[in-house]
Amino acid sequence: MLEALLLYLFIGAVVGVLAGLLGIGGGLVLVPMLYFAFTMQGVDPSVMMKLTLGTSMAAIIFTALSSVRAHQERGAVRWNVVLKMTPGIIIGTFYGARLASVMPTFLLKLIFIGFLFYVAVQMFRDKESEGGLCLPGTLGLFAVGLGIGGFSSFMGIGGGTLSVPFMAWCQLPFHTVIGTSAAIAIPIALAGTAGYVVGGWENELRPFFSLGFVHVPALLSIVAASVLTAPLGAKLAHSLPVNLLKKVFAILLLFAAIRMLLWLF
Repeated sequence: MLEALLLYLFIGAVVGVLAGLLGIGGGLVLVPMLYFAFTMQGVDPSVMMKLTLGTSMAAIIFTALSSVRAHQERGAVRWNVVLKMTPGIIIGTFYGARLASVMPTFLLKLIFIGFLFYVAVQMFRDKESEGGLCLPGTLGLFAVGLGIGGFSSFMGIGGGTLSVPFMAWCQLPFHTVIGTSAAIAIPIALAGTAGYVVGGWENELRPFFSLGFVHVPALLSIVAASVLTAPLGAKLAHSLPVNLLKKVFAILLLFAAIRMLLWLF
């Protein structure tokens, strides 16, 4: 048990830095590392992935809150964008999480993996700086939030893999993109966690000390470490050049896509 707690603390520390640095909730790292940790503990395979996604969503609530606080101090959060996207995010994430609790997600993961590869290549080539899109109005941001929330709930992530490229294509300053993306992760994580808690509440195969598909010991350990390291990541984000941040984000996307592809096959 002690080894597992130390592993969770290490995971939380890494995730906190990435959440602050890149404006992501940390799910891209949380999901593979939690899956590995739950495998070591002998969690039933039939609930392992769902428990991984649910716990990742719950942890993102706290990593995103810590990250947003640090970015807000630097004036790098567009709250008008966050507020317009939040209704769609809540609806898409909650029902996406409920759906993910009862169905296989092979095809959706294939689509998402392809999207990750595409976005990573585009960010390496820096194509979003050539023209770009205009930031849509209220209805458009609602629709974008709906899509981001639905995808995020299936992947146990905070939505940064979708919201960061979207806002970058809309020509927002990249430091603002990172801060705003961190804020968007909060409603995604809240709605996703609720969906996984409700979806797994009556499942008898989940381990002890779990609320639905949320593993409480893992959650508390990850949160304890991540809230300390997220401000460090945010500080680094505002001291590093934008082009370097984009390359780091693209590398993380490629890593996540390759890992998910290996899981599928």
